[in-house]
Amino acid sequence: MNEKIWLSSPHMSGNEQSYVQEAFDTNWVAPLGPNVNGFESDLESYLKEDTYVAALASGTSALHLSLILLGVKHGDEVICQSKTFSASANPIVYQGATPVFVDSEKDTWNMCPIQLEIAIKDRIKKGNKPKAIIAVHLYGMPYKVDEINKIAEEYKIPVLEDSAESLGSRYKGRNCGTFGELSILSFNGNKIITTSGGGALVTKSAELKQKAVFLATQARDNAPHYLHSQIGYNYRMSNIVAGIGRGQMTILDSHVANRRANFEFYKNAFKDISQISFLMEPEGYFSNRWLSCILLDSKSTREGLRLALEKENIESRPLWKPMHQQPVFKDSPSYLNGVSDELFEKGLCLPSGSNLTEIELNRVVSAINTYFAAC
Repeated sequence: MNEKIWLSSPHMSGNEQSYVQEAFDTNWVAPLGPNVNGFESDLESYLKEDTYVAALASGTSALHLSLILLGVKHGDEVICQSKTFSASANPIVYQGATPVFVDSEKDTWNMCPIQLEIAIKDRIKKGNKPKAIIAVHLYGMPYKVDEINKIAEEYKIPVLEDSAESLGSRYKGRNCGTFGELSILSFNGNKIITTSGGGALVTKSAELKQKAVFLATQARDNAPHYLHSQIGYNYRMSNIVAGIGRGQMTILDSHVANRRANFEFYKNAFKDISQISFLMEPEGYFSNRWLSCILLDSKSTREGLRLALEKENIESRPLWKPMHQQPVFKDSPSYLNGVSDELFEKGLCLPSGSNLTEIELNRVVSAINTYFAAC
């Protein structure tokens, strides 16, 4: 059988080992150290916009701490994009709050501003004004930042920007991860850059960063003994893991370029197949194309193609199943227009790694062409 082609595998630069080795040589194998500080500084320099970054154990932990910093408590409601990975919504429940799901629009596949305002007005009418809005840049495509943030400002609800999939993406020339009251990044193994596992919380103030770091290190008070006046968490990134991140930052832009090239390769290869369409960048948008996604003409075509690729040992995956369809969230309020349901039925993610070879890309194209030729 042909070697497996993965959806999005880790891609090392070769620079990571020097940072990790330095951690071993200097015995900085404890939770914190120079690599953590350096990785945070690297991210702050990349994002610009006077950001402050706290390196954490995961994107999920960054979302959880962000909700805490925004004052979300038991009984509150938080609006969340429905078309996303469950990690966007789970931390809401960690806080004892209720997720309120909002559907997508077709231009970017992200949160629909119209449905967002409908949801806010209805929740206020029901006596529970949302405490935050979690907006996601899905698959690296920026959400409608101006429209979403304008609505949030009008109703004085902070935006928590989920940039787990969008490091390297830009909206009107500005980096994703800098548009929310708080923002989060993910460095999971399948992301644009990886630390094997890890994430970051991005703030606009040094004070908020320090509060996040305090909570992430078990909320230990300043005392010679272990003193705790509030609940803390074990969410800090380790010095060794951060060393991997420092090496990855040296090739972030090339990873983005490679993934964008994958998208163009697929777009050109399938331009004559009427059953396939792509999500294009609106004017002013720059997507890192974390995953190259296609829409098929029907659910049966999507599933047939997925199985055909699987037989060729090529990994693909349906687009995220909307949160309002998930059994665990079946009782959560939802404001829907049918877009995310249709995207789930017809959408498929193709192999998109920055380390894909031309031979592998041609294998994917050949398998897809063969499938449609037989239809």
